[in-house]
Amino acid sequence: MSALNPDYLFVFILAAFVGFQLIKKVSPLLHSPLMSLTNAIAAVVIVGAITITGEEGATPLAKTLGFIAVFCATVNLVSGFMITDRMLKMFKPRGK
Repeated sequence: MSALNPDYLFVFILAAFVGFQLIKKVSPLLHSPLMSLTNAIAAVVIVGAITITGEEGATPLAKTLGFIAVFCATVNLVSGFMITDRMLKMFKPRGK
């Protein structure tokens, strides 16, 4: 199975376009629940990337891409939690 299969590239581009269009139209009130969902997706990506990176017999390209995926998903996950925490603090009543 070729890594540069045109069908996979088409699915990736289509998913990126549809995902961007959906997230762009989300109301600001729903950003916290949406961020929680993307944090869950990033966690799944991290597990998959660690699995691919640590697989015996993985090519150097697969290991490099796996490392990049782990790094990017970790940054996304941490920043997502930070943003979600900050947004939730906005809705808490302020103490005296």
